[in-house]
Amino acid sequence: MGENDLIIESLRLMGIGMGIVFSFLLLLIGLLRVMSAVAIRLAPAEPQPPQMPLTAGVSPASSADDDVIAVIAAAIGRYRARR
Repeated sequence: MGENDLIIESLRLMGIGMGIVFSFLLLLIGLLRVMSAVAIRLAPAEPQPPQMPLTAGVSPASSADDDVIAVIAAAIGRYRARR
């Protein structure tokens, strides 16, 4: 075999190999999309969180924010006490 024959053979093998890999990746993407669609259809619906009634003058978000601020302040105080 001459050099030209070896180069042509190597290019042919490279094309076949790249074609196989590309085909496999396309097949994999297709299967993942099909599985995702099936999973979405079979998955149970997400339950809606119960809505809390509003109390007079106090919103639930402000009490949750106050709790978060208190926890953060306690964590900072504990960190500074250790240092």
